[in-house]
Amino acid sequence: MQGANAGTGDRQGVLVSASIAFDYIMSFPGSFGDHILPDKTHVLSVSFLVDSLKRRRGGVAGNIAYSLALLGERPLLAGASGADFGPYRNAFDELGVDLSLVIDVPGELTASAFMMSDLKNNQIASFYPGAGMAADELPLSEAAASVRYGIVGATGPVAMRKHSAEIAGAGARLFYDPSQQIVALAAEDLIEGIDNAWGFVANDYEFAMVEQKTGLTFDAIKERVALIGITLGGEGSEIHHNGEVHRIPPVVVPAVLDPTGAGDAYRAGLLKGLLLDADIPVAGRIASLAAAYAVEQLGTQEHIYTPDEFIARFDAAFPDFAGAIAPDQLRALTGVAG
Repeated sequence: MQGANAGTGDRQGVLVSASIAFDYIMSFPGSFGDHILPDKTHVLSVSFLVDSLKRRRGGVAGNIAYSLALLGERPLLAGASGADFGPYRNAFDELGVDLSLVIDVPGELTASAFMMSDLKNNQIASFYPGAGMAADELPLSEAAASVRYGIVGATGPVAMRKHSAEIAGAGARLFYDPSQQIVALAAEDLIEGIDNAWGFVANDYEFAMVEQKTGLTFDAIKERVALIGITLGGEGSEIHHNGEVHRIPPVVVPAVLDPTGAGDAYRAGLLKGLLLDADIPVAGRIASLAAAYAVEQLGTQEHIYTPDEFIARFDAAFPDFAGAIAPDQLRALTGVAG
């Protein structure tokens, strides 16, 4: 074993604090560029007739919690929801996600992401935080004292700052995951989050953004954080831990239909592996496979698998690690997720 979980005592489970949102996904059957006049962008006024609109459950916290539930965990979801959250809540209740820390905000809508893509995979997106702003008011110290890991992902900067400090202060191992909010966060907030963190996962571009904003190089972050994961898209990932670098190969998929949410699924898989006290190469491969399931579907929570299906594919994808995990290790104790 790599000793990745030493010092966490009898704590179990994961607390997930980040955005909870609905994704509105639209497709434009053309090219945006054909309808934008370069010399008139200072007075831009354009409308696109889309040929499809789908509403999907999403948000960083929701996506991570979803994959954790598929992997047999009962994650504790922390955030805020609006008056339209009912179908989302029902689906997560069935999965066994603990929603006791989700604040209901009357008269407000759940945070919403609006994403329109054209035939060239260009995307125009906007985000409405809605009820998510109330997450600033949610205290997590008491809940964090009972879990082994806490992950803070992209949401409002105040909530990210507060929850990172509370999770670390309660003795849980903090995964700090600023991702989409790197641009919005102050440099001092990023540095504080990194200093509080036990784990930090980002793609190579996000690491470059953090360095540009904070002055912290990758090597400087390694000196402050025990475990670092670098996701490299189709090239797999690297995990740095205890002075060792573990190269994690990608899982070959028939087709990448939607990369959105793959990083969230990866984080869920990595956390699951750590909760199993698996060696880092095994935990990384669980993460790699969890991400593969996500990219094969349109939408961030449309993939599904049973423990037996996951293990069979794991053993086939990584024959040198066949038998490293068993189906029973992915079955929820409540029996709701597999």
